[in-house]
Amino acid sequence: MHEIEPFYNWRDDYIASEDDRSPFFGTIYNEFEYDKQIYNFLLHPQWDHFGSSTLYLKVIYADYDKGYAIIEFIGEWNDAIYNDIMILKRELIDLMIDEGVNKFILIGENILNFHASDDLYYEEWFQDVEDGWIAGLNFRAHVIEEFKAHNIDYYINFGGVFDQMPWRTLKPKQLFHHVDEQLMKRLGH
Repeated sequence: MHEIEPFYNWRDDYIASEDDRSPFFGTIYNEFEYDKQIYNFLLHPQWDHFGSSTLYLKVIYADYDKGYAIIEFIGEWNDAIYNDIMILKRELIDLMIDEGVNKFILIGENILNFHASDDLYYEEWFQDVEDGWIAGLNFRAHVIEEFKAHNIDYYINFGGVFDQMPWRTLKPKQLFHHVDEQLMKRLGH
């Protein structure tokens, strides 16, 4: 896991640690040693810690004018033991919503497992974005099944083109356009 870096090809477009509206503004990353880990697995030092002991993330793009953010995840999403959704909602999502973000693209190909609890924070997040949406891209099939088994897919859009989207080949604005277009079709707009 220590060799899996957050996606860095958009660094010319956005860097969360240089964005004064980002919760990660001013973060300094360790360039000489691995200072993060999940269980006994070291993580690349560029991942951001938001309070969870099993889940890390990277805000790889945010556009406050258009109101969207793209967030890449790594690790185990564990609501059952660590209440990751509550921590994520309070430490990142609420702050981004306060900055005008109401559309979230969650990239989950490096989420290895999901352990559910209740759906209250997902419901709150869904209600907080009002005219926005939450989309999950490239999550593993067994992780999506676990989300669906607990009806969280009511709040986060999975499936179809979102399961195999070649997002790395796109620029952030193109990715947002594709996701938004797909969701407008699904919602009948």
